[in-house]
Amino acid sequence: MNSKKELKISNKSDRPDNIVLRDHILIEKAVEYEKRLPIFMKDYFVYLKSSVAVSTRAAYLEDIIFFCDYLVNESGLTEKENIKDLTIEDFKNIKSRDINLFLGDYCPRYYKEKEDHMLVYENNSRALARKKSSISTLFKFLYRNEQLPTNITDGFNPIKLPKPQPDAIKRLDIDEVMIMLEAVECGEGLTDKEKVYWEKTKLRDKAILALFVTYGLRLNELRELNISSFNFSRGEFKIYRKRGKEVLMPINQTCETVVMDYINYERPKSEDLPEDVEDALFLSLQKKRLTARAIRQLVKKYTSICMNTSRDKGYSPHKLRATAATSLIQSGFSIYDVKALLDHDNVTTTQLYAAHKKNIKRDIVNNFEWLDENEEVTLEDIQAENTQEYKSEAKDDTDHIQDNSDHDIDNLENIYSNND
Repeated sequence: MNSKKELKISNKSDRPDNIVLRDHILIEKAVEYEKRLPIFMKDYFVYLKSSVAVSTRAAYLEDIIFFCDYLVNESGLTEKENIKDLTIEDFKNIKSRDINLFLGDYCPRYYKEKEDHMLVYENNSRALARKKSSISTLFKFLYRNEQLPTNITDGFNPIKLPKPQPDAIKRLDIDEVMIMLEAVECGEGLTDKEKVYWEKTKLRDKAILALFVTYGLRLNELRELNISSFNFSRGEFKIYRKRGKEVLMPINQTCETVVMDYINYERPKSEDLPEDVEDALFLSLQKKRLTARAIRQLVKKYTSICMNTSRDKGYSPHKLRATAATSLIQSGFSIYDVKALLDHDNVTTTQLYAAHKKNIKRDIVNNFEWLDENEEVTLEDIQAENTQEYKSEAKDDTDHIQDNSDHDIDNLENIYSNND
């Protein structure tokens, strides 16, 4: 009898079990992809294990399966009927032109026949760029590994991505953030049905929103937080970022208060919870770790209230990340400080949020007026002011001469006293 056994984690690292389990699921997914791919790629699989994050590894392998499926079923470049049967000889026959046709002609819009209908798939420039990256990584490795005689990636057509426009970045204004936090505090703007759940989760929801807009956390960074992630006596908490980076974040008074209120007054006690979630910070009413989907819905609900729009028009958690970035920059923090806080790979990403201060020169000049616009200045006023300034300068010169004279007398007295 093939019954699925419960998975237990034997964790001997200092990383929490939920992070280890999350990575394990991604690793298992990658292993399943590897089983579907040709055996000659085995060295490439080993290379990916040590060179990229586990999520990137799974994404690359998924793209390569998609490419191999195209080779077998659409391209006419091989007589093989199964991607598992592809050989390195098949790949030696692939030219740059074949990859360009795959990316430029097939991928943007392709069809999959189902039992009773035809599905149409489309890929935008960003999706095409990722597929190109996955394929390029494979062909470069096979060339370096001396499995292919030439490096054909130099002949791949460039894929131009649209340049991000600062004005297109969606985020909340500071006053909208205040309205959002007020809504989660008082329940204003919620429907009667939503208020039933709000009464049971308002402290949790408030803590989630406060952490998002203060630190600009990514969704999974927030979702994976545990009670043990926080060290309140030292005023810090630990998050696990992309590529397995562990980062200690200082906690301010606001976030410490909302998190502590949730733990003390609303979250179920750890001893009353199943072992796998007894340390999880944010729980559902079913006493399970909140899913990414539930967090998205929560954020969309409260952001739609502060923007006075429908629930489906609310913002995603990533828009709160953008909100945190622009709010910090508008408060006077440098883009390098914000880059470090938000874990941007490149400062140009942070500069996009700084561009929202496009009227900063005008604001500075308008708020730095030398003259009151209602005050009329006459020629006599200017002459009187100049006369007063002249007298003041003359007095300063007199005082300066007197100070120097006193200083000279002091020096003479010191000389005489030394001689004595």
